[in-house]
Formats: sequence, structure tokens, C-alpha cells
Amino acid sequence: MKKAVLMGMIFGAIAAGGYGDENDGIFTRKVGNFEVFMLVESQRDGNAGILVGADEATLSRYIPAGGFKHTANAFLLKASGKNILIDTGTGAGGTIVDKVKKMGVQPEKIDAVLITHLHGDHFGSLQKDGKAVFPKAKIYLSAKEHEYFTKTNINQGAVAALAPYGSQVVTFEPGQLGQKLKEIVSGISPIAAYGHTPGHTIFLIENRKEQMLIVGDLLHVALVQFPVPEISATYDMDQNAAAATRRQVLDYAAKNKIPIGGMHIVYPAVGSVETDGAGFKFIPAK
Repeated sequence: MKKAVLMGMIFGAIAAGGYGDENDGIFTRKVGNFEVFMLVESQRDGNAGILVGADEATLSRYIPAGGFKHTANAFLLKASGKNILIDTGTGAGGTIVDKVKKMGVQPEKIDAVLITHLHGDHFGSLQKDGKAVFPKAKIYLSAKEHEYFTKTNINQGAVAALAPYGSQVVTFEPGQLGQKLKEIVSGISPIAAYGHTPGHTIFLIENRKEQMLIVGDLLHVALVQFPVPEISATYDMDQNAAAATRRQVLDYAAKNKIPIGGMHIVYPAVGSVETDGAGFKFIPAK
């Protein structure tokens, strides 16, 4: 099938309400006028050993005998002629950039990149060989995250990734869940979700009375952390705060019927949250 025909079919499906291809690692969902593209950068065998305080009974209850998969995702949003990335992946192999191109967007057409936090698998594609991969984009991240990883506890990879953008780097103060929020770009508001890192931020997409929360690294082993949100991962810098934030966000999403998308939730990585006993369950989108 010729490429032009294939792309026509893809965008026709998007216009009709959605497109998903697990083999390509692409899933889309409409949020009002936003087209939200979930893009898988990589997938590998998961490791339950990263969970802190999970006993064997819990693991055997929720982890299949055959194991599970760990994924790394980013999100591309299109609306009103604007193209916005939420996180960029590691940059290894150019996967996220290649998938952005596959969705008809060249890197120089990205208007904004929203960073949930400054771990390498979330900012790695910002630069290549010291040059900005998204030269016309503004880079948004929380002031607390920026301060911590570029001044207090310096992450040289983060410093190098942000350096080519200079004054295009914009810091913000995220709002609080359930309170009045301030948009950083039209239709997208940042919300403090601290614990995983000091300035970890999630983003609320809101348009035409439809909503979606992009929850970043709220969960790493979703099979366990949805039903038992008190279990954190070794990657969480403040494990108690991360657990409290996880429960708060999942409870809010369930009560308000707001779908979520996550960077480490396996394909389609987008779905709804429901309460289930003392915990929660995830219903993947179709």
C-alpha cells in the first residue's frame, strides 16, 4: 500500500473518532477538539523488583505467572493548528521523533514541549549533538523541577537537553488538584503531583467539556499500583509522597470520570479509572 494512501486512511480514522495500532505503538483519542496521540517509544519485560514493600502474596495476586511488560510513552497533541508534545522519550533511536513525523508533524512544527519531570526517559529527545530537535518550541516545566535538577542536585543530562533552547525554556508554578487551574497553553493546565520527583507535574487537557489527565510517572507497575496505590517504586524520590499523590490523583480521576494517560502504562496507555475495594482498577480505552 502506498504511503500516501496509508496516511489518508490513518487521518480518516482519526477524523472518525480514533485510530489505534498496537504494532506501531500508536493510539489516539479525541478530547474535544484535541487529537491526542499516545506514542510508545519502547517496551520490554517488566521488573516487579522495583516495587517497594510489595510482598509475595501481593505480587502473585496481581502479576501474571508469565510476567508483564514495561513501556515508555510520550503524547502528541494537535489542536487549532498547534502541535504540543508531552515528554519526549529517551531519544534513543529517534523513536518518538519518528512517530511524531509519522503523524504528519515535522520537529520544527512543534510549538510546545511540556515536561512532566527531568528524568532522562522524559526529556532525552530535546537535543541531539547539542542542537535543539524542536527549534521553534517553547519548553515548559515546573519551576521546582527546574531548580532542583539544574541547580540543587544537578542532572547534567537535563542541563544539556535544555541548553539549546535558552530563553525558550519557560518555568511555571503548577496548580493544585481540584482547585482553579491556570493554563500554560490553551486547553492545558499543569497540576502538582510531587513525590516521584520534587516537581513532578501532571497535565489536564480540557476542551468542549471533555477532559483527560496525562499523569506522567504516577505509576510504574500499573498492575500492582492501581489496586494497591500505597506501593511505590524505587524510582520515586519521596516514596511516601508519591503514594499519597497516586491515591489522590486516581481517586479524583475515578470520582470525576476523567480518563488518564500514563508514560508507563502499557498500550493503549489511555483509559478510565474506577474504584475497586480499597484500590482502583484501570479500564483500557478501545
